[in-house]
Amino acid sequence: MNHSPMRRRTCLGVAALLALPTLARASAAANGWPARPIRLVVPGPAGAGMDIFARLISAHLNKALGQPVVVDNRPGANSLIGIDLAAKSEGDGYTLLLAPSSAIAINPVIYPKLPYDALKDLTPVAQVGAAGILLVAHPSTGFRNLGDLVRHAKANPDKLSYGTWGNGSTGHLVMEGIKSHYRVSMQHVPYKGSAQLVTDLLSQNMLVGFTDIASPVPHVRAGRLVALGCTGTARGPALPGVPTLKEQGYPFDKDGWYGVFAPASTPKEVVQRLNAEINRILGTDEVVQKFSQQNMARPPTRTVEQFTAIVREDVAAWQELAKVGGLRID
Repeated sequence: MNHSPMRRRTCLGVAALLALPTLARASAAANGWPARPIRLVVPGPAGAGMDIFARLISAHLNKALGQPVVVDNRPGANSLIGIDLAAKSEGDGYTLLLAPSSAIAINPVIYPKLPYDALKDLTPVAQVGAAGILLVAHPSTGFRNLGDLVRHAKANPDKLSYGTWGNGSTGHLVMEGIKSHYRVSMQHVPYKGSAQLVTDLLSQNMLVGFTDIASPVPHVRAGRLVALGCTGTARGPALPGVPTLKEQGYPFDKDGWYGVFAPASTPKEVVQRLNAEINRILGTDEVVQKFSQQNMARPPTRTVEQFTAIVREDVAAWQELAKVGGLRID
């Protein structure tokens, strides 16, 4: 067989020519982007916390990119419908996804079969916020902190129920981890959302529950509910006197977050441009104030690489917690 230098150069030249159309398309997509409206898929209903932040960011991106960024609400199936749509969209920079960490990091852990692989089919673009969730109780319980709850549960096995906003939710996994860590037994009552759970807590139909970080705040301030602690790495700005669970001895401090993602084949130049624009938006007074109103600290700004690392670390951490609790949803 002839392996002459001339033949090798010819083969390499042919290979380079064959690759040109693909490279040209990627370069054109990046350099001419955006040339038309962009769709931002939100796997939740209009008016929810995720939707509020999506619309706030999209309004700023409209101005920054010179093209409309249209929010497309696709609620249902614990965010699976919207994420599946985004994951299977063309990676041309015109479909984005804003999803919560629970849907990205927890769904692959608790659902045995998903129509997509979040780590392979999506590329992280930018982290949007970071916060925990609240563990709250009705004042009639006498609980003031996590230790009070644990002591009562140990003395009264299976007598106390706790609520969360759904099977496989962040609150569900965290409480199952608490039960395993402290060797206590409580029954889980799933709700369809935090609003219904807070209503039942106020009326004493439920005495303890994990809620989102924001909705119970007015009731805690008014003394109608007691905040026993919050998950995450930091206390919420609206309730600075409420310690984290890690401060109280429970060794788990993963934050919840919203994240912007794109189909995996989206050009890197587009991903980097979006990361820079979203990080700039997160630093504006309007956005910082909106997060504070939701009991969330100033939004962190992460590079694409930093956010990618967080996503992978969180998937591993939640997977371990789900194994501890034996959680699986068919």
